[in-house]
Amino acid sequence: MPDISTDKVCYIISKARMFDVKEEVTNPRSGSNATDEDMRDILEDFADDPTYQEVVEFIRALDEDEQIELVALAWVGRGTFDAEDWDEAVETAAGEHNARTAEYLLGLPLLADYLEEGLDAFGESCTEFGERH
Repeated sequence: MPDISTDKVCYIISKARMFDVKEEVTNPRSGSNATDEDMRDILEDFADDPTYQEVVEFIRALDEDEQIELVALAWVGRGTFDAEDWDEAVETAAGEHNARTAEYLLGLPLLADYLEEGLDAFGESCTEFGERH
């Protein structure tokens, strides 16, 4: 069973969903005024996306054990490990841990889904999180 707070995982899920829907930049030279661009840029994935940066900083602020468990939870949700193999997932994640945990996780195309499935494997969900925040 993960020790990382469900609220922290749910926060990451909610933010990850915001940039999961982003698409490739179609006009890198677009204007800085969203109104002039008919709001076309809002769903484009720019490198300096503030939501992406916010999640990176949030994950980096987690302690090492929480980062490791977050990776292990994503792996459980992805099906790399079963919930019954939690200790093995954590051990493997610990062996792979480095300073780029946030970038690794945010590079997973279905991060929010994986974390949600991982929580579900342990009987947890973000339903209450969404209602409180």
